[in-house]
Amino acid sequence: MVLIQRTAQLDRLRTALSNCDDQHGGQVCLITGGVGSGKTALLEAFAHEVTESSAHLLRAVGSRAERDLQFAVMDQLIDSSGLGRASMRQVATAVRLLARTAPIAPPADDLAGLAAGRPDGASPAEPGTAEQPLPSTVHGMLTSLLDMARPAPLVITIDDVHHADQASLQCLLYAVRRLRHKRIMVVLTESSELRTPHPHFRAELMSQPFFSRIDLAPLTDEALGLLAETHPVPAARARIARRAPALTGGSPLLMRALMDDPDATGTAPRPETAPAVGGSDGPLAQAVLRSLYRHEPEVRATARTLAVLGHPTPLPVLARLLALTPDLTAQAVQLLGQSGLVDGDRIRRPLVPAVLTDLPAEERRLLHRRAAEVLHEYGAEPEVIARHLVGAEWAEAEWARPALYRAADQATASGRPDITSACLRLTQRQSADSGSWTPYDGLLLRSRWQINPLSAATDLAALAAADGPDGCPPAALTGVPALLWQGHSDKARSIVAAVAQMSDPDAMTRARLAAARLLISLFRPDHCEEARDEARRFTDSGTATTVTGRCLDALVLLADALDPARASGDTAAEAELMIQRYLADDGALGLLATLLLVMVYTGRSGLVCEWTRMLLARPSMRYAPTWQAVLHAIRAEAALRLGSPQEAEEQARAALTVITPRAWGAAVAAPLGTLVAAATEAGHFEDADRWLARPVPAESFRTPLGLHYLAARARYQLAAGSRRAATDDLRWIRREMAAWRMDTAALVPWRLDLARVQLALGRQQEAVRLLEDQLDPAHTADERTRGAALRLLAGLVPAEQGRQLLARSVKLLESCGDRRELARALTDRTRALRRPAGPEPAGRDTTPAPERRAHSRASAEAPLCAGESEAERAEPLGGLSEAESRVAALAAQGHTNRQISSKLFITVSTVEQHLTRIYRKLDVKQRTDLATRLAAVGAHGK
Repeated sequence: MVLIQRTAQLDRLRTALSNCDDQHGGQVCLITGGVGSGKTALLEAFAHEVTESSAHLLRAVGSRAERDLQFAVMDQLIDSSGLGRASMRQVATAVRLLARTAPIAPPADDLAGLAAGRPDGASPAEPGTAEQPLPSTVHGMLTSLLDMARPAPLVITIDDVHHADQASLQCLLYAVRRLRHKRIMVVLTESSELRTPHPHFRAELMSQPFFSRIDLAPLTDEALGLLAETHPVPAARARIARRAPALTGGSPLLMRALMDDPDATGTAPRPETAPAVGGSDGPLAQAVLRSLYRHEPEVRATARTLAVLGHPTPLPVLARLLALTPDLTAQAVQLLGQSGLVDGDRIRRPLVPAVLTDLPAEERRLLHRRAAEVLHEYGAEPEVIARHLVGAEWAEAEWARPALYRAADQATASGRPDITSACLRLTQRQSADSGSWTPYDGLLLRSRWQINPLSAATDLAALAAADGPDGCPPAALTGVPALLWQGHSDKARSIVAAVAQMSDPDAMTRARLAAARLLISLFRPDHCEEARDEARRFTDSGTATTVTGRCLDALVLLADALDPARASGDTAAEAELMIQRYLADDGALGLLATLLLVMVYTGRSGLVCEWTRMLLARPSMRYAPTWQAVLHAIRAEAALRLGSPQEAEEQARAALTVITPRAWGAAVAAPLGTLVAAATEAGHFEDADRWLARPVPAESFRTPLGLHYLAARARYQLAAGSRRAATDDLRWIRREMAAWRMDTAALVPWRLDLARVQLALGRQQEAVRLLEDQLDPAHTADERTRGAALRLLAGLVPAEQGRQLLARSVKLLESCGDRRELARALTDRTRALRRPAGPEPAGRDTTPAPERRAHSRASAEAPLCAGESEAERAEPLGGLSEAESRVAALAAQGHTNRQISSKLFITVSTVEQHLTRIYRKLDVKQRTDLATRLAAVGAHGK
């Protein structure tokens, strides 16, 4: 290990050695510091310099295992002396003779015997016994060793002297008293401990006039950074320097282990769920354990207790748990801090798993139980007590269940369903009453659903049993969302009906009933049609100050966004205000998901992508996998509406990875539909085939999410040449949306999609009628849908009118953010501007390119717009050649270089060369700027 921040200490040792001469006599240096502070490394560096000089070196190491082995340290010094074999045998014999003839291990207080003329420190004989005469071999032995200092200095080093045996220390003191006239240097290292080992030895040692003490402080952040620079992998150095202060606390032992740990340094593949210090066999985790076992048992117990507590704890509480005095407890915490394990009054968070590695499960549970009891006595917060009750798997005390209930409520509000579920599972196990459905049963169901909807099956069965002949408690309404998610809408309706039969329900129950009815009407729009009007009445009654009231407000906004008669800009504005108000609330994910859907359906997909990106980046999101999956699905749909099929596919795949497709229940139609649409849009028809092969529950097709899926399937079928199947799906959508009174393009623009099918069938007049109907303000088409409809309609009317429609289309699509649809409109407008005015040629082929190339999926272009293939034949613009114009148009639509090469039958290298010239001629720096630049070029006819 490279010595960093130890130069001054090494210089003091060098100076002490240089002072070992006939004028100054001997020197004693005691190196002190916490466990792992680098004492041994400093001693080894000094010993190496001694061996390079002419000095003699005797070395020994104290060991906890040899503390009771008499003369263990002295034997090591003799072995390292370099004496001849006969001399070493003679000295060893003398030591053994002394061990047999005198009490070698006197009590600590009898070290005073050394000062009374007993050179070996032996105790006086017990009363009634004769004192054993001491052999002179001890004096001769030490004299022989001391005489080695005559020609050159003699250096004696003992590492971990606090573990040395008593007899060796007596002999060492014999030598130390004679250093004044000898060229001898003694260097000792000692770790700080709760109780000073060998206090009389230490007191006499420190009283010598030639004694000096060298303290080793933890390494500074700057020193840790210098050490990180010595790592053999350059890419790991910055990461090590960044993590070292929090992981090591300046401990050289932990720093050395950190640099050897591939998990901690990032030099080895590491899953996101891996512990911060790697596995229990990792170098850093093992270094933590080595450090702990070099401490006294009380210090180890303190470390484990702090790790179990997990939060800063008052010193009296900690002392009570450890059954130690507060002073001794504070000293133990200080020792752990010197070792780098403790930061302030808590174990460094990344090191907690390593500290608890070898603590048996039963001992850990007992420690948690004891912590809960003591913390309850000291009046700790319920969530702190509950964490230990859960860790102990114990809730038998009468105060335990109330604490668990309060902790569950607080965890729910802070977005921690895992804590809520753990607390309520424990209360449920301790409760003998399981016959009625309580509010905490509903809270448990909700928390389990957020973690994994499949784990809520048991709770849903209990909820079904709660709806009996004696009525249903209002608390059962909390299960309605989970029932709908699993496709049990009939059961949800029966619960609402049963609760509604209550006589004189309070205001909160009425609000919950209204919210449940509205949610059912949104998920199954053929049910509870009157629920929307009822819910709107409640939004004006001041319930927004409650959680139920806020959720009701959000559901009303969603209902308005899907209602052709009510959708307006105000809907989006109110949703945006609510999102900004509750965006920082980790416990409001359900509310935020509803509002984000409102923003999607009101054409604000760009904002939705930004907000979902922020939410998904939160560390707290990992505690609610179901909401994480829902946000991925919402972001996928928003990305699809922005013309980014690749991002839409990535996000929808993530939605089906965070929780399994089976766990999605009836809602699985949402991410699957987005995947089918994204694959079709990108021309990846084999992928679309695979997604369509996934099973979808029949209940899904009775929901708005099912309509998303059917619309995506219809677009794929059109691309595949199955026009009749596409027509059937779109007519089903039309029928359902009319029956639900949700005939809005914000949900599914079925008229636009059906017009594309009619164009593929050559029925231009029917297509025109559908497009004009789609553009009718009564059908609340958003800017994206209107822009796409205008673009298609422009190809079916006279040229002059078509140019006007295309100009309007480009303007709308620029504002909505759909890059792919904008690129198509720009290409069509550029072509229209180059076409001479006059009547439209008769028999113009408006069939999409994939239909003209029937059954040839590999060469099919994006099939969602008529005339799109003419982008390949666009006239030159902006100084581009015809070939460059074709590449620019396809690149602006979002096609990759490989896709462009396949479509134009040129190599990828040629595409790259074209793009280099295109960027230069159009003065753009990146692919995403192409659409805007092409629009400007086309508008000015350049």
